[in-house]
Amino acid sequence: MIRLFRPSQDLPLIGRPSALGLTLGALAFAASLTPSLIPRAGLMQGALAGLCFAFGYLFGYALIVLWGWMLAGRPPAPAARQRLYLQIALLISVVVIGLALTQVTGWQNDIHRGMNIAPVESARPFTILGVGLAVSALFLLIGRLFRRLWRWIAAQLEPWVPGRMARVAGIVLALMCFWAIGNDMVVGRILAALDRSYAALDQMMPTEQAPPADPLKTGSAASLASWEGLGATGRAWVLDQPDAAAISAVTGRAALEPLRIYIGLSNAGTADDRAALALREALRVGAFERRRLVLAFPTGTGWMDPAGMQPLDYLSDGDVAAVAVQYSWLPSWMSLFLQPEYGAETADAVFREIYGHWRKMPEETRPELYLFGLSLGARNGELPISWPDLLSDPPAGALWVGPPFAMRGWQQLRHARREDSPAWAPRYRDGSAIRVMTQEVQQGRDYAEWGVMRMVFLAYPSDPIAWFNTSIFWRAPDWLEGERGPDVSQSLRWWPGITFLQLGFDMMTATSTPPGYGHVYAARDYLKAWDAVLGTAASPELLGRIEAVLEAQGL
Repeated sequence: MIRLFRPSQDLPLIGRPSALGLTLGALAFAASLTPSLIPRAGLMQGALAGLCFAFGYLFGYALIVLWGWMLAGRPPAPAARQRLYLQIALLISVVVIGLALTQVTGWQNDIHRGMNIAPVESARPFTILGVGLAVSALFLLIGRLFRRLWRWIAAQLEPWVPGRMARVAGIVLALMCFWAIGNDMVVGRILAALDRSYAALDQMMPTEQAPPADPLKTGSAASLASWEGLGATGRAWVLDQPDAAAISAVTGRAALEPLRIYIGLSNAGTADDRAALALREALRVGAFERRRLVLAFPTGTGWMDPAGMQPLDYLSDGDVAAVAVQYSWLPSWMSLFLQPEYGAETADAVFREIYGHWRKMPEETRPELYLFGLSLGARNGELPISWPDLLSDPPAGALWVGPPFAMRGWQQLRHARREDSPAWAPRYRDGSAIRVMTQEVQQGRDYAEWGVMRMVFLAYPSDPIAWFNTSIFWRAPDWLEGERGPDVSQSLRWWPGITFLQLGFDMMTATSTPPGYGHVYAARDYLKAWDAVLGTAASPELLGRIEAVLEAQGL
């Protein structure tokens, strides 16, 4: 016979709130409104505040449950005292949240000033409060449902299992049920829908975007890869480049038209097939006959930043070819957490094909080989490189932009930085092999001469994708110590757990900033970074002319 709770134990779906949970939830709500790295819209800020309130409430409720278990057998506090505690908690919550909402506009404007963004709207606190209440109510409702489920499970187990063991087993089984429902039925379906949506978006082709007539362009009638198969990101990258005349007008030197080789997910069925197709297409257009060959690793959606590639075209006088292969339709942050193996497999296959062919060429006739990756592309681009490759036959250089926190080399560099360098602009040894650049901290004057390979990391201090770390949940990050980066708010404070959630939201909106901040890298900074990687030592006058052209394009 199924056993139900006794009336004295049974609670309604929305029962008496926890006084400690309300207090900690309000404090978490207020802390979430303080500045982080990226400015947030009112809706996003409200969603974060509601989530933080729910987690704070859950933590407070868990402490009360744990305390009750430790004091099992003692009578509960009188009802009058419980009501008093609840009234005090409600008063504290209203005051704390109210005070935080009066400060939130100033806190957000502090970030806006550092990024030269217009001030936020005056009605934002009301938006945050409304969205925050709705989100917190939703999560609290889910929490109540979870509590009812585990208590019901425990009640069925009590005739055969001791009370406390039944409750623990109830919690474990309830967690398993919620995980199965959330992961398989909710998250799985959402991800499948997102994948289909991004795939459909990737295949959208504007009516004016006809296949190129130039046979040297990927997707042309002479190309081995179909124009439709490139996807929207590939088609845009193939067409979005300066021609030889535009380059000559800026540099005053003879120029070639740069080569762009791109293979989309729909051009071939597997990563190996796409990599082999990329090599054949590169050979067809003569990519290995150019002075410089760049193996470019795209972001999660397959996007290649024009702000990152056009400076390369100008500095190389167009005598350059770039090869890129798509591996996903999802944004980088989603690909990093949900399907990181896709990018790794494609990067390994492409590197094996392109680098393998390049290595077989005579040294006196082969092009200078460079590696380039933005965001998740930087992580994927680093994975296939092995120490035997670097020691025996290294590429000429590499540029990694917006390196994700999960990137192996980026982590090692940050861990082994020189003590006299700030954490947000780490310096590695004498700078002869690896250098880090930001908007303001460039090559430096006391670096040693470059060695055989020139590797540059370009990372903004306000880029959460570069500076996030799971340890931020319980420990303040080192990039908050001492002098801060020029685009990081002085009001940013570390809060246990809360800062972790703040940076998690920052990663989702990291591309909402103006160029030059967050995860949106400006062409002027790409230009200086490429100048260092290529070793062109371009004159300030030439760099100024190139920068002016790029800025005129909004890059």
